Amino acid sequence: MLGSLRERYKKAMMPIGRALARTGLTPNMITGLTVLVSIFTAYLFYLGDLLLGFAFMLLTVVMDMFDGAVARAANLASPFGATFDHTLDRYAEFFFMFGLMAGPAIQPSITWWSLSSNITFVPWQWGFLALFGMIMASFSRAKAESVGGMNDCAVGIAERQEKLLLTFAGILLLALPPTNIWMDLLAVFPPIFTEFFLSIGITNILTFCIALVAILSHFTVYQRLAYANKIIREKNSEEDETELQ
Repeated sequence: MLGSLRERYKKAMMPIGRALARTGLTPNMITGLTVLVSIFTAYLFYLGDLLLGFAFMLLTVVMDMFDGAVARAANLASPFGATFDHTLDRYAEFFFMFGLMAGPAIQPSITWWSLSSNITFVPWQWGFLALFGMIMASFSRAKAESVGGMNDCAVGIAERQEKLLLTFAGILLLALPPTNIWMDLLAVFPPIFTEFFLSIGITNILTFCIALVAILSHFTVYQRLAYANKIIREKNSEEDETELQ
């Protein structure tokens, strides 16, 4: 969805790409640095510092934009560079989620959070479900384009940008309000809703956002498989018609 804005920001980033290229930085160097920052971000999440972790997570997004800008400005784009970038993006996503699933190790600055409850920011079941969905969404696209011979399979309700926005929103809505706004919201509805969400481990707004990421990621996999099936069938049908002529 937000991927439609990609061409606009690519043009806007060109001057920055040229400036960075003049420093001697290569796209792969920036990609590697991005992963190092993502590891530090995970450590901040583990410690319970959501806001500082948010700032560094946002920095990785900016750095990810920089490596592409340098590649285009310096004419350094290559098949390996794209593969390297996409692969390390998955590692970064893992580190982010792992930090949220492991933290907080110490009392966070969230006034209402009780460390004695032994509850993590994101329960492991939702974290792993979201991670697996994000990886499979990327995998299904890669397979459709490599094995299926498609030029582009970047379809679906949620690309990486939408998932990042949901995660960012969840972090801020958990860290900033003085109360647990998720439980405040559930209090408006009949108790059965609260019981249901508590039973599946959704006890805060960040977990709800990560659950949405998980659901949207797996639905995107379905959409990409359906789209790939449609395009490949049409391609095979055209080839059969050509052979008959």
